[in-house]
Amino acid sequence: MTKPLDKPPIVVAAIQLNSQQDIDANLVAISAAVAEASAKGAKLIVLPENTCSMGQQRETAQRFDELSAYMADLAKQHQVHLVAGTLPCLNRPDGSSVAQGRLRQVSQVFGPTGSLLARYDKIHLFTATVNDEHSSYNEAATFEPGTQTVTALLDIDGHCYPLGLMVCFDLRFPALAQRLRQAGAELLCAPSAFTYLTGKAHWRLLLQARALDSQCLVIGAAQGGSHRYPQGPSRQTWGHAAIMAHDGSCMSEYEHSDLAGAQNRHKTQPPFATVLATFDPKAQREARANLPIFDCHRLA
Repeated sequence: MTKPLDKPPIVVAAIQLNSQQDIDANLVAISAAVAEASAKGAKLIVLPENTCSMGQQRETAQRFDELSAYMADLAKQHQVHLVAGTLPCLNRPDGSSVAQGRLRQVSQVFGPTGSLLARYDKIHLFTATVNDEHSSYNEAATFEPGTQTVTALLDIDGHCYPLGLMVCFDLRFPALAQRLRQAGAELLCAPSAFTYLTGKAHWRLLLQARALDSQCLVIGAAQGGSHRYPQGPSRQTWGHAAIMAHDGSCMSEYEHSDLAGAQNRHKTQPPFATVLATFDPKAQREARANLPIFDCHRLA
């Protein structure tokens, strides 16, 4: 794998899903989404947070190895790099059990051979009081925060495309995006499941801001619509999957929360949306040279 300055543009994809608690039904939608994005030329595909199940974290964590293998097979089948959203995991990266009965929220990158290229454990855990049916959110009650930033080196046709990994609430912390850029990232991904209200207020702004902070292309995959829980109120997520260029401009987006077919599961087409954009390394490199903010950075 080399790092030539003239490496070619690649197509990248952000997927929007409406995952419920039926893991097998969700896998049907995931498979269809990856197949469509690949058929449209995507070399890097990003799935949203909680991609296999919204809720039921501990039950889903029991299937971590099985679901990870499924994602690896998808990447291999379609010859793509796949960011498998997030999966809850019982173990830390070193194999030790997570303390106090909690889990790790894990984002994995699989390559075209099906190999695991990187694992990122979500560092910033969502804590907020929101004026919706759930009222308050405290991910730390379920998850233990990760401690390591991660940049994956993607070998696409012999060229290296460094990808910095983030998840959802991480978008509110510019230092993370900046650190990933300092580690060599050219692209950032953010599998997410923003609440409807926080997403409506901040999702697009945060994607644009992190693109500007880092001068990286930012891929925002998202959950969107209503997620039904057997006990307690349903959860509403904002959706609006989007891809932002290094200058904060929106390259492509899905302009809705709800997905066609999300409320009608018997339809032939599983509910998902595919957002595509072309990453041009040369144009981004030139823009960084014209505005060399990281040469001027003094506080980090």
